[in-house]
Formats: sequence, C-alpha cells, structure tokens
Amino acid sequence: MRQLFVALLFLLAAPAWAETRDPMTHFFQPKFGDLQAELDVAKKQGKKGIFLFFEMDDCPWCQRMKATILNQSDVQDAYREKFLLYPIDVNGDTELTDFQGKATTEKAFAFGLRVRATPVMIFFDVEGKPLARHTGPVKDKAEFLLLARYVTEGAYATEPFVKYKQGK
Repeated sequence: MRQLFVALLFLLAAPAWAETRDPMTHFFQPKFGDLQAELDVAKKQGKKGIFLFFEMDDCPWCQRMKATILNQSDVQDAYREKFLLYPIDVNGDTELTDFQGKATTEKAFAFGLRVRATPVMIFFDVEGKPLARHTGPVKDKAEFLLLARYVTEGAYATEPFVKYKQGK
C-alpha cells in the first residue's frame, strides 16, 4: 500500500517537475561576450532583438524571478522564440563587447545604461537600440509574458507598460 501511495504522489508531482527547467541553461543562452556579434545572430534567426537581465548575486528579487518565473518552460519557450537572452552581472568584471563594438566589462556596461538596482530588464532591437526597460521584479509569470508581448507588439512606442497592463 505504501508503494502505491508513493507512486501516486510521484505521478501527481511529475507535471510540476516537467514544467520547470533550470533558467541558466533553458532561459539564458551561453554568452560569447560580444553583443555586437549577437545582433547579427538575432537578425539571422529572425528574432525581435536581445533581452538583457541585469542582476547581481545577492539580489533576492533576481533569485525569486529565477526560481518562480524564469524556470517555467512556457516562459522560456516564449522568450527564446522572440529574443536572444543574456544575464548581465552589474558587479561583474567579465569583459564584453557592447552593441557599438566597444570593449568594456559587464559592470561598466550596466553603469553606462544607468542600471542602479536589480533586476533591470532591457529589450534591444536587432540594431542594438533600447526598446523597453523594466526596473524591478515582475509580479508573476503572466506579467512577465505580458511584458514580452508589450515589446513584440510594439506597444512600447505608444504607451508605458503600466498603462498597457491596465488595458489587458
């Protein structure tokens, strides 16, 4: 009887396990350190642009988003379909090439974009132009998916995200 109970618990829990995946391997893509070259990849793959997630190790909101939103398979699939996705450590000394081809570090790149808190999410078009920026965590998965829709539909050009959310 106990084996049957354990098997039943496993079956009931399995769908939840199947819906979550590690965000570092299934949401974010491997970084090559050259954002200018990534623009070419985004163009060739027909993406809307590049999504950068500015974070730091000790940020509880960044960790919460990774544990509750960025680990969801439907979120991962939706974002990967439209964007190339990269994390940027606002305290990081890792070298990278920015969208203009200039050598810098993750920390200096973030500072140059006026990222002062985390998380900050910025969407860039395939030319490296910032389209939309969201500072702070999103409430839940639905809001994060709506943020992607806000960008892909082009609503960022006519209204702020707060107003867009009210109409949905």
